[in-house]
Amino acid sequence: MKKIISTAALLITVMAAAQQKKQADTLSEKEIKEVVLEKKAIQKKADRLIFDVAATPMAKGNTAFNILKQTPLVSSTDDKTLKIVGKNNVVIYINGRKTTMNADALVEFLKNTPADNIQKIEVITVPGSEYNVESSDGIINIVLKKKPSDGINGNLKMTNETSYWNNPSASASINIRKGKLGVNASLMTSDYTGEQNYLLKNGNQSGNNISEGHVTDPNKNIGGYLNMDYELNDKSNLALSWNNWNNKSYGSKINLFNTVNESSYNWSKNNEDSKSYNNSINLNYELKTDSLGSKLNLNAAYLNYRRFQNADNRTYLSDAHRNILDLARQNLQNTPQIINNFSFLADYIQKFDKEFTLAFGGNFNKTKTDNNTQTTTTNFLTNTTEETPNHFVYNENIYGIYLTLEKKFSDQFSGKIGSRYEITDSEGTSDNAQNPEMKDIKRNYKNFLPYLSFNYAINDKNNISYAFSSRVRRPGFWELNPVINYLTDVNYIQNNPFVKASSTYTNELTYMYNSSYFLVLSHSYFKDVITQVPLQGVINGINQLRYIRTNFGNKQEMSAVLGMNKSLFKGILNTNFNIGVQHNINNGTLTQDPISGDIFPQYVNTKKSTSIMVQTNNTIRLDKAKTWFLGVNYWFVDKQQIELGQLQSLGSLDLNLKKIWSNWTFTAEIDDLLRTNVVEFEDNQANGNYNYGKNDSYRRSFTLSISYNFGNKKVQKIRNIDSAVKDIKSRTN
Repeated sequence: MKKIISTAALLITVMAAAQQKKQADTLSEKEIKEVVLEKKAIQKKADRLIFDVAATPMAKGNTAFNILKQTPLVSSTDDKTLKIVGKNNVVIYINGRKTTMNADALVEFLKNTPADNIQKIEVITVPGSEYNVESSDGIINIVLKKKPSDGINGNLKMTNETSYWNNPSASASINIRKGKLGVNASLMTSDYTGEQNYLLKNGNQSGNNISEGHVTDPNKNIGGYLNMDYELNDKSNLALSWNNWNNKSYGSKINLFNTVNESSYNWSKNNEDSKSYNNSINLNYELKTDSLGSKLNLNAAYLNYRRFQNADNRTYLSDAHRNILDLARQNLQNTPQIINNFSFLADYIQKFDKEFTLAFGGNFNKTKTDNNTQTTTTNFLTNTTEETPNHFVYNENIYGIYLTLEKKFSDQFSGKIGSRYEITDSEGTSDNAQNPEMKDIKRNYKNFLPYLSFNYAINDKNNISYAFSSRVRRPGFWELNPVINYLTDVNYIQNNPFVKASSTYTNELTYMYNSSYFLVLSHSYFKDVITQVPLQGVINGINQLRYIRTNFGNKQEMSAVLGMNKSLFKGILNTNFNIGVQHNINNGTLTQDPISGDIFPQYVNTKKSTSIMVQTNNTIRLDKAKTWFLGVNYWFVDKQQIELGQLQSLGSLDLNLKKIWSNWTFTAEIDDLLRTNVVEFEDNQANGNYNYGKNDSYRRSFTLSISYNFGNKKVQKIRNIDSAVKDIKSRTN
């Protein structure tokens, strides 16, 4: 059921947030060691924007997560994820090392990390060839201060969020440093229930359907991480990282009342129990080969992901007064998914001097997913039962190598050039496929991915930079599993094993003035876009709507963003403001269901749209002692054309009040105060088909949190190690 929600209407929410901003992160240690001679809060390098947190008064009493929201080009629209303007996804690095934590654990880590520990934040909107990221991912690298003291410190935090339901959470973390050994551990738990109200309308000249009702999704989460770092000698380190996250969602419900052709009525009542386990372990070895910063990095990792789901989807006949009558149809589904991945990556960075750096390396990923779905469909009106097993096994091997050259030609001009070559071999097999073409699907991709960037400092106040990158986006493992997720009898989601990788080509030009004002112009071209497309029509005498996961033509996104990051009135106000315009050009058509082969009236999306985006995060210091702070945050996205139709405007006004008292921090927050963060989309086809959806996730919430920091504040953080499985994790869900 949650797949239905996330892909049918919630997909719109995700795409809306993705259209507004996007997130990412990354860095090479060579730039960690650069010394910033001038205390400018913002600097622009050839491939990244640098925000010097230590040069601002913002850090005291703040968390890493809140500081990131104040970083130029970075924002958060839900206080749970970070976005970078112009990026679909973000990857977080710490001290140049890709984090191994999953998304939920990472957010808790950032919200419990004192901002006083941060030296600077690097925003890499167009990652270089050395970064193994997908499609239009961006990177945020958090550089921590170096503190050599031994000792123990930690943090305890309790939070309670009230929206439609009451959602408590708690976390505890500890950091230990003793000589050559560092240990960092955290435990997090939450009890969260999501509530959503849906209104779905679709139809054509042959008929129409209206579905309205609620979705309730309770979740219990528990997880954490354990990181250990040991200094073998002055030149080498060994590190081990273990991450675990468990989710239990029992009693999820969909209750939708359906009106068919304004004369027939029924109820869709779906119940689902699911649980998932995500475990990964990563071993890292680092060897420094000279005093200039040259080094060798080796990483080996293993990931095990297991998800078990049982769904009972029932259709009851009803009258116009919504009285439940006879049971008409029942779909019982058991959809387990098991993913095992082994990954290895190696990097070598050679610094010839302070002006010239060469880096090369490679990676290998081996993944197997096993999906053994069992579906039993009973039609009580005809007294017939049909068993539909679907055992889909997917094997994938990825090989990648890269080479980059970085050169500082003068104090004003520097550049970076590189390329990445990737080979992807995959095979999907289905024991019980009704479509013979699904029994054995083989793919072989060979991608040459060039990269180029340069930076030119015109003078002390004016700076210009340019970057070009090409990337590949592989489909998520769940997208390839050809299972049907039912919303109603005639409205369902179909995944697709025939989906192939898509390509993205990005050009970006950045101008910065006086280290405070910036203009970013970007253009991205997406080839073979992976998305969800609605096919609608009469099949076997029944009007149906199927959301099909597929490659849907090509797309272009062009944007211009004007921004400012300033500390005003002697540090009383810190503001991060962005305003921009985005132009989307869609170009896709689809007629045939790739799984069943059924032919529908053609779905066409060749529309263009131009929309305005506004985002501002403001922190106001209320007292001279710097113990009271008021936060005023707002974002707005104008209506725009996406793959499913026209997405209506979205926005949110968020307020927070923070009090710092010794080692305690008390925070009260109100999100979506004006209740403007409600997703609504509409599509009208020339052939008469129409599709409308509205999803209210009750995003207005009131949150209270209490945080306590204990121990020696100068304890050195452990060396955050790279992960060989981070990119695989992003494809499990």
